[in-house]
Amino acid sequence: MKNVKGYVSFILHAHLPFVFHPESEDYLEEQWLFEAISETYIPLLLNFKKLEEEKVNFRITMSLTPPLLSMLDNDLLQKRYIKYLEQHIELAEKEIHRTQYDARLNQLSKYYFERYSNDLHVFRDVYQCNLIQGFKHFQDIGVLEIITCGATHGYFPILYVNEHTIRAQIAVGVQTYEKYFGRKPRGIWLPECGYVPQADRYLKEFGVEYIITESHGILYADPTPLYGTFTPIVSPGGVVAFGRDIESSKQVWSSIIGYPGDFNYREFYRDIGYDADYDYIKPYIAKNGARVHTGIKYYRITSKGDFKDYYNLQWAKDSAEKQAGHFLDSRTKQIDHLSQFMPVPPIVVCPYDAELYGHWWYEGPYWLYILFKKIYYDDCNFELITPGEYIDKYPEMQVSSPCISSWGKNGYSEVWLNGTNDYVHKHLHIAGDRMVELAQSFPNQARDSLMGRALNQCARELLLAQSSDWLFIITNGTMVDYAKKRIKDHIGRFTKLYEQIKKQAIEEDFLKMLEEKDAIFPDIDYQIYA
Repeated sequence: MKNVKGYVSFILHAHLPFVFHPESEDYLEEQWLFEAISETYIPLLLNFKKLEEEKVNFRITMSLTPPLLSMLDNDLLQKRYIKYLEQHIELAEKEIHRTQYDARLNQLSKYYFERYSNDLHVFRDVYQCNLIQGFKHFQDIGVLEIITCGATHGYFPILYVNEHTIRAQIAVGVQTYEKYFGRKPRGIWLPECGYVPQADRYLKEFGVEYIITESHGILYADPTPLYGTFTPIVSPGGVVAFGRDIESSKQVWSSIIGYPGDFNYREFYRDIGYDADYDYIKPYIAKNGARVHTGIKYYRITSKGDFKDYYNLQWAKDSAEKQAGHFLDSRTKQIDHLSQFMPVPPIVVCPYDAELYGHWWYEGPYWLYILFKKIYYDDCNFELITPGEYIDKYPEMQVSSPCISSWGKNGYSEVWLNGTNDYVHKHLHIAGDRMVELAQSFPNQARDSLMGRALNQCARELLLAQSSDWLFIITNGTMVDYAKKRIKDHIGRFTKLYEQIKKQAIEEDFLKMLEEKDAIFPDIDYQIYA
């Protein structure tokens, strides 16, 4: 029996903005989903399955956001993902022939052929294109706690200008979760970990018990929490808050000491989409001829310089195993120290973007698998736990008001409100006010009536415009034109529908087009804004 002095809680935030373009296959942005499925979601499911088969008792928490669930459940996107895999299998097969005179490259070509072939088998044959059920299985057997998020990842510390818009984000997030998992979520990953106390009453209204916040959301709480981020606090509104542990985050995230920078790991930025002869690679890159990632990458990080050696799968595994041991030893020492000063066992909360594991850090899912086995079998002083389980075990906690905060750069709101994107908020606030006006002016419209459909579509367009992803993309300077277009399109569509509803002159063809293009939240009820 282990002498359990504390707990570690891994929380992965699985989120992508809703990208769906039935009108065209030329939108590269749809590949964000396909890359995440192949590099993050399927590898996580396969490693969870291995742990289950090996009878390793583990715990992990994941948020599966409503936009991600909606895309995973979309028939057309499922078909396009299969086509994406078939193209990658075809390219990998060509690579086997092209690299036959270089044994090391040839071995990697065969690896990618087998990897993408197995993705196709797992997605189509094992899960029948339904990865949501794959995750639900692990929740049902008690090793995975799935939590929700705001409906479209709207950023609460700015949206709260009109609290109805926060309420709607929470309501639709909870409703979407219930639709797929048949129960209420216990917790929520606040979009961008953006906390404002005004959200507490709506979290309580919809039955959410706990939130995840950035470290300083707890450390600067009022009054100052006695035990920092190592126990949760409960707000005066009755919402439990878990804060990110700084030390364990640095070991994974830091560009200087973080594990993903190990020289044996796969180099993300060297891809044959950029390296291969143009005429050869052209059928497998963007339709407009732009070179893009194909997922076939032959190099390891090697050094901080430009020279890159070939990737070696065994060396990468060796590094992951060594670093899993280092993480376990670090948490053992950390908990050994903390437990001397605390009346309850400390909890070390480790929240990360899920896409770090596999997409950005290719070896991440394997590292988690090895780490969870080590925690189960090795002589360490802690166990894995979910936030919900910790609340059940230790329900007494300090009352304290978390600080308004986010996990964006510098800790507050500047990523989503700065000189590059501040013009957007005026339009979002006006649309939010108008949505509330519509809900109050036109109560109890039958959802299948033309008016009811238009009002529900207005709610969808507003939610899609509020996605924090567009503001983040504009700030970061990547795919800016696409992000700006999405904001402009959704606000434009909302405004046109708003004017038609006010005049009671709805163009049914226009409405039908929007229902097909922005096909998210089929069960939405615009009265959530009333």
